Amino acid sequence: MSQQLPDIDTQLANHKLSQDDYTHIKEILGREPNLVELGVFSAMWSEHCSYKSSKVHLKGFPTKAPWVIQGPGENAGVIDIGDGYAAVFKMESHNHPSFIEPYQGAATGVGGIMRDVFTMGARPIANLNALRFGNVLNDDDISKHQRYLVRGVTEGIGGYGNCMGVPTIGGETSFDECYNGNILVNAFTLGLAKSDEIFYGKAEGTGNPVMYVGAKTGRDGLGGAVMSSDSFTEESKSLRPTVQVGDPFTEKLLLEACLELFKTDHVIGIQDMGAAGLTSSSFEMAGRSGSGMIMHLDKVPAREEGMTPYDFMLSESQERMLLCAKKGSEQAIIDIFEKWDLDAAVIGEVTDTGNMELFWHGEKVAEVPVDPVSEEAPELNRPMSKPSYLDALASVTINDFEKVSNQEAFEKLTKSMEVVDKSWIYTQYDSMVQTNTVKKGGMLDASVVRVKENGKALAMSADCNVRYCYIDPRGGGAAAVIEAGRNVAMSGARPLAITDCLNYGNPENPEVMWQFGQGCEGIKEACAALTTPVIGGNVSLYNETNGVSVFPTPSIATVGVNDDQNNVLMSSFQEEGNLLYLVGESKSEFGGSLYMKEICGTVAGVLPEIEYKKELALWELVIEGNKKHLLECAKDASSGGVAIALAKMAATSSLGCDVTMSVVDARDIFAESMSRAIIEVKPENAAAFEAMLGDLACEKIGSVGGDMIKINDVSLRLESLQDNYFNTFKRVIERDI
Repeated sequence: MSQQLPDIDTQLANHKLSQDDYTHIKEILGREPNLVELGVFSAMWSEHCSYKSSKVHLKGFPTKAPWVIQGPGENAGVIDIGDGYAAVFKMESHNHPSFIEPYQGAATGVGGIMRDVFTMGARPIANLNALRFGNVLNDDDISKHQRYLVRGVTEGIGGYGNCMGVPTIGGETSFDECYNGNILVNAFTLGLAKSDEIFYGKAEGTGNPVMYVGAKTGRDGLGGAVMSSDSFTEESKSLRPTVQVGDPFTEKLLLEACLELFKTDHVIGIQDMGAAGLTSSSFEMAGRSGSGMIMHLDKVPAREEGMTPYDFMLSESQERMLLCAKKGSEQAIIDIFEKWDLDAAVIGEVTDTGNMELFWHGEKVAEVPVDPVSEEAPELNRPMSKPSYLDALASVTINDFEKVSNQEAFEKLTKSMEVVDKSWIYTQYDSMVQTNTVKKGGMLDASVVRVKENGKALAMSADCNVRYCYIDPRGGGAAAVIEAGRNVAMSGARPLAITDCLNYGNPENPEVMWQFGQGCEGIKEACAALTTPVIGGNVSLYNETNGVSVFPTPSIATVGVNDDQNNVLMSSFQEEGNLLYLVGESKSEFGGSLYMKEICGTVAGVLPEIEYKKELALWELVIEGNKKHLLECAKDASSGGVAIALAKMAATSSLGCDVTMSVVDARDIFAESMSRAIIEVKPENAAAFEAMLGDLACEKIGSVGGDMIKINDVSLRLESLQDNYFNTFKRVIERDI
């Protein structure tokens, strides 16, 4: 079975394995590996599957709370939302494939995250996405390519999600030059299940059959997990064959077949075939229960001629599952999948050997012990050093730049790609399918779906201010957790848990590893302080092209529960004559701000101060005030400060406002102090609302109404504001069409 591989140095380079890795593999096997075995180790020890560079920093994440049913380690995390129901959710990256092939890369990212959720026994009910692109504003080749990527990614996400009948209800899209060589596509799915009907990815019970279900296997996506564990170069376009090709119609059938199967008692465990395909799914299922497995690869349904055992183990063809069934249930399972016009085949069985034994037409072609593949995967404590750029940034303030009038700054910021409405993107997504969407894309802050089964609502938000993470990787990580939670709280829901997608540059660069380690510490601190544990997530490294890494981008998605689906708080103005309050303390804090980026042309400064007690007090005020029906709307003041928050509220509601805000510096209307919100209250509820404030700073700043937006020394006709807000993005992105 084993044979000396020709040109082992070339083989190791192709498989992204080191000489030390090879020595370790020989120690585990007690012999030289063959090509199939080398491929297995390569995939399982890739950055994408083993988290070898990040594992040491992920330890210590808060993962438990009374409402957490399943934390990290499964296909998706699970929280109890009451009345016998659970929310199942996760976020994952598909960055490298989406940069190489934007439509299929984004589409299969959506397909993969949905499989992670319905593998747990949950029906997907909502999608979000967090997208990062480079500069789209210029007429050079870079901006033209970025606009092409925006169009392709959007089409891919919409095409897959719409065909699946799962609403895409919100997310985040931002732009920065740091993503010119590496866009980020992070996909989030949330599903609903009965809390006592959760399925797990395990294979146990000696003699129980191992079954393959779903689409046939081809060579697409071959080596995808390994490809995502390296940086991009000019030659990376040759990687197009490593991008998976998705078929949402097949996935829809797979979803329905799996949910029908879950109503039976035939299944012991089930696992999505995602990164590293059959390799990762089989090893993870056996590893979770300490068992072994025999697989006959010639029994795997194939859609290409001449496929080899290596191809079958490392293909990342989409819409496939591996399941462990109860002995005697084989035909019943086959019948269910054939009814849905899907392949189903018994390809092996569970053993008690602790080994993965692979056969090809009766001949054993590989034998690898299961535990060492995961338990002895490299765990690297890579060198770290504080980036040299940080000290210089800390001393920069807006006073180092020529002053511009607030009016000029306001009009420029309301046209910023960061600010403007992205309806060009989200109207390509079906946001209302399933008829449960209460708050969708474009309605500001968190998105919300109702849960018909128990009368509650689920709010969710995906956030990360990458400028904060660049100037202060630790504080920026914490700020992402804070903002995602605050957005959820602004809808009247109580934030309960997060999933993360940690996107960073090349881990072999000590400065990038320092950014990553600091980001993790910030997330840990914020999750512990806010009692929003991490229940799952994803790490994406090597987001680098030609030696240039992206800004640290730890995307955070927070999910919260509102006990009354009929009492969801909106984030836009509701009625003329209502009063507006600014809750929270405002200071001249511009570090990493939108103002500094767009007006001063730099990303620099000191991060605004974080105070968890004030943040929690703000959440509590809004959640409890909403329960008492004292609030009309609430919107957090974050990127662009109070002025831009009010601009968004006015544009989306077609209602003006007249606001006077206390400031030390006139530019403070754009400052980005944390833990602040603009709250709309009816005059008759003002006294009751003010009585709830406690120690929170609060200022009555004005009222809703009119056809102008007025904020201190800034004013703009609503008509002009809405043209800036609603039409700018389309003009930019369709420039080449």
